[in-house]
Amino acid sequence: MAAKKILLLVGDYAEDYETMVPFQALQMVGHQVHAVCPGKKAGETVRTAVHDFEGDQTYSEKPGHNFQLNFDFDQVRSEAYDALLIPGGRAPEYLRLNESVLELVRAFNKARKPIAAVCHGAQLLAAAGILKGRECSAYPACAPEVQLAGGIYVDIPVDQAHLEGNLVTAPAWPAHPVWLAGFLALLGTQIKL
Repeated sequence: MAAKKILLLVGDYAEDYETMVPFQALQMVGHQVHAVCPGKKAGETVRTAVHDFEGDQTYSEKPGHNFQLNFDFDQVRSEAYDALLIPGGRAPEYLRLNESVLELVRAFNKARKPIAAVCHGAQLLAAAGILKGRECSAYPACAPEVQLAGGIYVDIPVDQAHLEGNLVTAPAWPAHPVWLAGFLALLGTQIKL
C-alpha cells in the first residue's frame, strides 16, 4: 500500500477524540498526517475539548489536551495532499469564516479527493458550498446548516458513518470505527493482519 499524505484541519477547541484518534490511527497504518491550524505554525498547539454524551439535551464539554501541530498552515497546498480530514468540536464554527480554509475544502472536493468530516466538521462543508444535492451526516444540531447549504442531512445513529462519493461523514466520535474504516477505504488502504 502506498502511504497517503493527509491534511488534518484543526483549530482551538476542536473535539479531542475527533482530532487525536484519527491523527494517531492514520499514522499507525502508515499514512503521513499534517495537522494544521490557520494562524499557527508547526510546534504550536491548539486546545481541544472533550465532548461527551451524559444524558443531557446536548453533549457536555470538558478541557481536552494541548494538541501539537506538525506543519504550518501557510505552507499548505491542496495539490500536495491525497485527502482531507475535518474534526468537529467548536473549531469549525469559526474556521468557516476563513476564506483560505474554505478554498482548501473546495479544492479537495473539486479534485474528488477523499474528505472525512465528523460532527460539526459539516459546518465547513456547508460553508464551502460543496453539499448541494449531496448526502451528509453530522451532529444533529448541524442538520439545518447541511440543509440550508442544499445538502441532504442523513440522520444515522451516533456510532455509524455515511459514505457518498468522496465524502465520509459521521455524527460524532462514537462512529470512529466505521468512519475511519470508510475513510481508509476511500484512500485505498488495505490492512493485513
